[in-house]
Amino acid sequence: MPHFTPRRDWAPLSEEEWAALLPHLRDAALPGRPLADPRGRMDAILHMAVADLPWRLLPERFGKPDTVSRHFRRLTHAGLWLRLLEALADRRCPPGLRAIEYWLCRAARRAMRLLQMRGLVLARRLGLYTALPMVPWMMPDPDLSEWLFRRIWRAIADIPRRWPPPGFLRVAGKVLVTAGGRPVWSKRFAPP
Repeated sequence: MPHFTPRRDWAPLSEEEWAALLPHLRDAALPGRPLADPRGRMDAILHMAVADLPWRLLPERFGKPDTVSRHFRRLTHAGLWLRLLEALADRRCPPGLRAIEYWLCRAARRAMRLLQMRGLVLARRLGLYTALPMVPWMMPDPDLSEWLFRRIWRAIADIPRRWPPPGFLRVAGKVLVTAGGRPVWSKRFAPP
């Protein structure tokens, strides 16, 4: 069921939360040297996602901001946030993972610039609106656009040997633009 996840302040991951998150991190095995403290790195990423601050303002106890942001980008390219969103939408989601749903959605929202339309469509289809960078009714809806596009072309093809009625194409174009979302994104419309 589509919903906004209730806000939860950041705290270090508990044992149960870390145990629920660890199998997904193993699936995103990254090349190179293994991390000395993967739990601390994930705490840093989730802290910055919830705080919604630039990486340069990462507290010193978490390490270098460039290192943490680079790890975040690598996890994003490995598909971790998409897999976590799918796991959260699953009915059999473990309680430890469900407890940090807000944090994971915020991290996925931070990754949307890299995930692009693929991430937006997945978060919208799964109904995890907190993972979207703005409220869903202001965003493009690719499913609706595709449906409208097919309906308009079917309507045009069903008209035998004559042009569509006057004004039909103008109205159809406006409907497709509306289905494509607002042209300007604003922080004012960002979800909680």
